[in-house]
Amino acid sequence: MEHLTLKKISLLFCLLLLSSTCLINNKLDAQSRIGTTAAPFLTLGVGAKASALGHANTVMANGAEGLFWNPATIALNDENGATSGLYLAFNNIFMDVESQTVGLVLDMGANRKIGFGLNYIDYGRMDVRTVEEPMGTGATFASHDLSVGLTYAQNLTPSFYFGGTAKFIQQRIYDMSAQTFAFDFGFVLKTDYLNGLSVGASISNFGGAMQMDGINSEFNLDIDPTSEGNNTQIPSRIFMDRWDIPISFRFGLALPAYTSKNLDLVLMSDVQQTNDNDMNIDSGAQLSYKTKTVQFHMRAGYRDFLLDESASAHFSYGAGLMLKTVNGPILGFDFAQVPFDFLGTSTMIDFKIYF
Repeated sequence: MEHLTLKKISLLFCLLLLSSTCLINNKLDAQSRIGTTAAPFLTLGVGAKASALGHANTVMANGAEGLFWNPATIALNDENGATSGLYLAFNNIFMDVESQTVGLVLDMGANRKIGFGLNYIDYGRMDVRTVEEPMGTGATFASHDLSVGLTYAQNLTPSFYFGGTAKFIQQRIYDMSAQTFAFDFGFVLKTDYLNGLSVGASISNFGGAMQMDGINSEFNLDIDPTSEGNNTQIPSRIFMDRWDIPISFRFGLALPAYTSKNLDLVLMSDVQQTNDNDMNIDSGAQLSYKTKTVQFHMRAGYRDFLLDESASAHFSYGAGLMLKTVNGPILGFDFAQVPFDFLGTSTMIDFKIYF
């Protein structure tokens, strides 16, 4: 028995050592690609619970929240027996930038589930300014980011879960827009080791490039202004550059560190690599008090470890409450705050219904 435990600890140590080596090599060798992709909102993270945990949510996502982190997690039933759910998130990211998120998961039977997820970021309205009227013309314009996805997931074995998402992505500003399609894939493996260690991974935003287009790229051109009598109003169009979207790979662990009749402590950590930034580590902890009808969660996290040069927020915290109604759905509420270095504190609120 002691020999088996020693082997488990040695294996875990080797995995941590390998991860650390990869991180160091990446830091030394990789050339910075910050700001080289379109649709950076895809890497912001969604939801109060995930934000409170420092974005270490590849394994810990549950219900419809998992649509935006790891599609495989929607195949996991809630510990109270719920198989379907609705998720609503309203986040004030910073300044006037707001995010609204909706997710729905339905149980199709035979260990299969489907989900629909929508993430919309509104940047508010801004004044139209020109060289001639730098203080504003009196007109305003809006901009937004949008992601809409359809997810399928199921458990392939009693302990292995797999899922995938096909989604439409759009960015719009004024009369210009860009769109593309992308895919997410993920898995979760529940083990009997180390008190029930869970392992998960996901690859997100695997898809095409984005190119801005619209009426603001159209104009009339005189191809030969030195000649007389030619057509000076030839319809023309400016073709913008194409930009890749931020592909993201996450590998996560969730370890039940302490379990009793009413108290649970879970530690989690994710390693993330995107194609527009360095590899980084997100970590979090959740302490839960549980009864048959009430669950109260306290959460804290530290995200973007080793990204001190580009990250504007590291620490986060929050809480969650779940109420099991009599012969009815389970109601959930999550709250989180993320203090930014220069942009103030971001407040996030989630609502969940499990049925």
